[in-house]
Amino acid sequence: MLRIEDVTVRFGGKAALDGAMLEVGEGEVVALLGPSGSGKSTLLRVIAGLQRPDSGRVLIDGADATAVPPHRRGIGVVFQDQALFPHRDVQGNVAFGLRMQDAPRKTRTRRVSELLELVGLAGFERRSLATLSGGERQRVALARALAPSPRVLLLDEPLGSLDRRLRDRLLEDLEQIFDVLDVTALYITHDLREAFALGDRVAILNEGRIEQTGTPDEVWASPSSEFVATFLGLTQVRDGVFARPEAVIVRPVAGSTAGDGVVKDAVREGPTVRVVVRLDGGETLEAAVAAVDHPRPGDRVQVELDPAGVVELE
Repeated sequence: MLRIEDVTVRFGGKAALDGAMLEVGEGEVVALLGPSGSGKSTLLRVIAGLQRPDSGRVLIDGADATAVPPHRRGIGVVFQDQALFPHRDVQGNVAFGLRMQDAPRKTRTRRVSELLELVGLAGFERRSLATLSGGERQRVALARALAPSPRVLLLDEPLGSLDRRLRDRLLEDLEQIFDVLDVTALYITHDLREAFALGDRVAILNEGRIEQTGTPDEVWASPSSEFVATFLGLTQVRDGVFARPEAVIVRPVAGSTAGDGVVKDAVREGPTVRVVVRLDGGETLEAAVAAVDHPRPGDRVQVELDPAGVVELE
């Protein structure tokens, strides 16, 4: 459905994208992960037709769309800041793309009602945007992008401006919506949880190049490079060897046992606690501890590594 072939974009001589290659199959959701400045938003703009690449091609349904104007690409975009029309009510915003397609009024009305029902905003047609919460406005933006039945849906950090509670709720809703619509989508985020929850596959972007693609399980089990391993939160044990947080086992020192290091930090992250240990040799390891009674900062601990959670890079 969507294919990015060797796309390069330079700004002031610096490559924002450097031979990027990516493919999204029909009905597939690919989550594009990467740190700030890696080129995620630039790639979205190239796909949407908002940025011409210096080289490379964008293919949609097998046809070269690199020179096709944005409004003729059949692409829907959901931005982090929503980019809604403040002078239009909810119905006016959602129906905008349908009006550009010259869809009949009855068709527009029916489609708007269907989509507002889908995104959990049934009956909001005449509501002003000023009366909506951030999460509700993002749902309107999603409905607006879906209304013209785009061939490809692009989402650029759509949950980034929401608080955690709203993000969690909308994340669950997005999973259901994608399943119901069988949508072809590229979901851009820097959040591992979002990417792993929504993506059929995950692509990791670094300095303008795709370093690895695969299912969430494949990428988590076998990171392809030191960058990918570090970005996923694995800890380097020695050159080319990384440990997943769940493979680092920490136990408080008992009696006269010397232990292996000192806990520098312990932060609860929902059901697990991220425990950072400074080993006596100077190395730092991060462990994911599920126990309620966990080591505290300043505690000396013994450290073991579960071999099943140790990754050796080729």
